[in-house]
Amino acid sequence: MLFEKTYGIDLGSSSVKVYSFFRNKTYIEKNMIASKGHTIIAMGNEAYDMFEKSPTDITVTSPMTFGMIANLELQEIVLYSMIRKIDHILGFGATMYFTVPLDMTAVEKRAYFHVANGHWLKKNRVFMVEAPIADAIAMGVNLKDPEGNMIVNIGAQSTEVSIITGGKIIISRKIPLGGRQMNESVCSEIRKRYNLQIGTRTAKRLKMVMGRLSDPKKEVRKVVGIDCISGLPREEIISSYVVNDGIMNCLNEIAAEMKTFLERIPPQISYHIAKQGIYITGGSTRLPYIDKYLASYTGFTFNLSDFYETSAVTGLEKIIRNKELREWAVPVTQRKL
Repeated sequence: MLFEKTYGIDLGSSSVKVYSFFRNKTYIEKNMIASKGHTIIAMGNEAYDMFEKSPTDITVTSPMTFGMIANLELQEIVLYSMIRKIDHILGFGATMYFTVPLDMTAVEKRAYFHVANGHWLKKNRVFMVEAPIADAIAMGVNLKDPEGNMIVNIGAQSTEVSIITGGKIIISRKIPLGGRQMNESVCSEIRKRYNLQIGTRTAKRLKMVMGRLSDPKKEVRKVVGIDCISGLPREEIISSYVVNDGIMNCLNEIAAEMKTFLERIPPQISYHIAKQGIYITGGSTRLPYIDKYLASYTGFTFNLSDFYETSAVTGLEKIIRNKELREWAVPVTQRKL
């Protein structure tokens, strides 16, 4: 072998992020696959372009659900196709670092191992890094700080809240709310106010363009949807107030869960977190002023990461490139599972 292939992989509900050590570059593609019966038509970004636009006989789905692998075979195919695009190899004999959720069962660990050693990818060494640890490393948090730090990742389908103290995650909670639920909440609010049914892709665009949370600026956008009464296409002017109400319905639930979480941790750790601020990252934190909005709700300050959805894979990149950080990567073999 002329050179070693090493990858840092973050399998997300929305997108797959792969860092290639050889090319020193991170690649991102939508974690979606389009199929017609047992025939795969498109993967990645091409499949996402078909989402909510495909005929009834074509199914467009994500192999991940709420941050966990839901379809092992499809997830392996998506990852294999990405690696082929990056390095044009067959996926044998590489070293793969995966970010994984906390408190996984043996079955869930086996799923990650088989994604790297299944039908298409074979004989690869697998290391697992807990996702909050990878996020903390990316943001430069001192993991061995005995006083404790709080890491929050608001992803596509779930929000993970963790406390790291003395190099260990002492308490963690996964909230089944994220960017996708915000999109659905915007759809629901528009349907309620305008009797108009729009898709989640349109809702996502409205969320990113008009969502301001702490900014009172009023904006309007013209959208096309299906009239809930007549069932015919109709244009409508949508106000930013309606979009923000939809986002806040979901975000308030996330903030309330975070506040409850903070009330349950030891007071000395809570005091240090209040002094240091809560570290927040994830793709859904691209919403303007989200840190200020959460701060006003919880009473804590927030340190917003600049990495957003690439936070975990950036942490993997640092682990791969720095031998001193590899203590956070746990090797996994089939025998151990």
